[in-house]
Amino acid sequence: MERRCRKISELKDIVFQPEGRRANVQARVSILKAAKLAGADLISICGGKGSCGKCRVVVEEREKVGPPTKAEEDLLTPDELSAGYRLACQASIKGSLTVRIPEESRTGKQRLQVEGIESPVGLEPLVRKYFVQLPKPTLGDPRSDLDRLLEELRKRYDIKNLKAEYSVVKTLPSVLRKAIWEVTVTIFNGDKIIDVEPGDTTDRIFGYAVDIGTTKLAGYLLDLNTGKVIAVEPLMNPQIPFGEDVITRITYAMKGSKALMELQTVVVDGINRILEDLCDRVDVDPGEVYEMTAVGNTAMHHLFLNIYPRYLALSPFPPVVREGVNVDAKEVGVKINPNGSVYVLPVIAGFVGADNVAVILATEIYKKDELCMALDIGTNTEVVLGNKEYMLACSCASGPAFEGAHIKHGMRAASGAIEKVTMDPKSLEVKYKTVDDAKPCGICGSAIVDIPAELLKAGIIDVAGKINRDLDSSRLREKEGVLEFVLAWKEESSIGQDIVITQEDLREIQLAKAAIHTGTVTLMKEARVKEEDIDVVFIAGAFGSYIAPENARIIGMYPEVPLKKVNVVGNAAGTGARMALVSKTARKNTEKISKKVKYIELANEPNFKNELMNSYYIPYADLSRYPRTSKLLRRLGKYPKKPIPKFK
Repeated sequence: MERRCRKISELKDIVFQPEGRRANVQARVSILKAAKLAGADLISICGGKGSCGKCRVVVEEREKVGPPTKAEEDLLTPDELSAGYRLACQASIKGSLTVRIPEESRTGKQRLQVEGIESPVGLEPLVRKYFVQLPKPTLGDPRSDLDRLLEELRKRYDIKNLKAEYSVVKTLPSVLRKAIWEVTVTIFNGDKIIDVEPGDTTDRIFGYAVDIGTTKLAGYLLDLNTGKVIAVEPLMNPQIPFGEDVITRITYAMKGSKALMELQTVVVDGINRILEDLCDRVDVDPGEVYEMTAVGNTAMHHLFLNIYPRYLALSPFPPVVREGVNVDAKEVGVKINPNGSVYVLPVIAGFVGADNVAVILATEIYKKDELCMALDIGTNTEVVLGNKEYMLACSCASGPAFEGAHIKHGMRAASGAIEKVTMDPKSLEVKYKTVDDAKPCGICGSAIVDIPAELLKAGIIDVAGKINRDLDSSRLREKEGVLEFVLAWKEESSIGQDIVITQEDLREIQLAKAAIHTGTVTLMKEARVKEEDIDVVFIAGAFGSYIAPENARIIGMYPEVPLKKVNVVGNAAGTGARMALVSKTARKNTEKISKKVKYIELANEPNFKNELMNSYYIPYADLSRYPRTSKLLRRLGKYPKKPIPKFK
């Protein structure tokens, strides 16, 4: 008892401002872990490895934390350390203290894309309701309650070979008698009774579709009588504090079953939170939601289902299961009807998941005559090329640069993020737009695409991405040996410092776009097609919805096709999840899609490294493949004077 009291007394009280969140933790744990326990809004892109430098906090009582680590000394300037800045993942707690989370370290109000392309689909849900009026039992007709119910369903609706859930059987006597033998029967997949309710409730039948993204969750509540969406809700993925990319989360899950369960629990809690909000908004009881469909990349798929994901991170990266998974809602903790079901769409490969299957379903690539390319852009960008004859897919390790990681002032698309950038080629002055028109505090993904395109057109960088240090502009400067260009002066910003793009930032952007371009070129070579053969380019995902297609083409994010062929489809993965919820046929098609797509492992391609190096140029080493951009550069006088060396 004395030892237990002493242990409790060693707990330290940590307060996180400006939210006022609190946590009691033992000494020597990191501030980041305390922030997770407190539920404080704090970015942690690398999941606590000390490599991203984004979890900056301010600690005024420096004696109550351990000394700066090497990672902090590398990522924080001496002035920042003197001002009390620390990395939350590195700073260990020694005593009770108050920690201030600056604005640039908070996710804030995130702009999340939930809308997507609408693809018509026939209404044929797996869940149906039937109203029946039963004859009361008598001495001359003493059949069991269940037999009586089954016989009436057979006679009135010609439904046979039904089985009832055990929990339905347990409550059936009281439900029938309370309802005076007039009830509504809910049947799943034509063969299983999952609920019996008093009265006629055939007009109350709902379903729930969820896109489990690495960064965000998007939930859709549907009326299964009409197939219409009646409410939509986004939420940041609660797994983010464990790491912003899938590899970091897989690494965390590999610590053991407890860590895996922790990741599964937090994402299910988020899914349930969305469900509760949706139901409250439209006056639906969660018990009236009878089925859920879910999509996500293969890592999110495994983590949601509590499937050990270790081998997704190890070559040859096999998933545990490819085909779609049906599971009882209560098995995974989703709080729809207790007898409800969850269907998770099939995956294609270790890094091409159910979300990509949903994109193919929603865009209908699998049944088109035209040659289509689809890019679902994110930390891992999936590329699909094909039509009804064939489909190829690959995963590009584009990294988190477009999410703002490894970019000095990078951030997500939250209030104050610079989202659009234009530059005057003569004066080099910058115009920008921010999310919510708030004071700028960083740069988000859509602007990260704009910036290299605008810098190239203005002659600030060349096609190799190198900043021209000879330019005469107050915005161009060298700091600590690194060239940088000022986008917003500190007087304009909300963080009290200039917001810049650095030479190192540009290298990160080039690496990200090179990975995507390599994927597109590799699939084209595999299919033996050229840019002019492509009829449609679908740009999917939240990030893709906000980028300027012309600037994305200028930097070489995708093949140079006429902009009229570029079709931005929003959250097509969410659309696919909804289609699978309301249509048996759509659900069957997802299984066919998964089997039909041929996965191409880029790292296994013999010319992969050379292609990646060629794609590093803006837009590409072979400018003949980008005639429109070449023409633009010639007109602006920015076309390279010397031939670009190509890797073969």
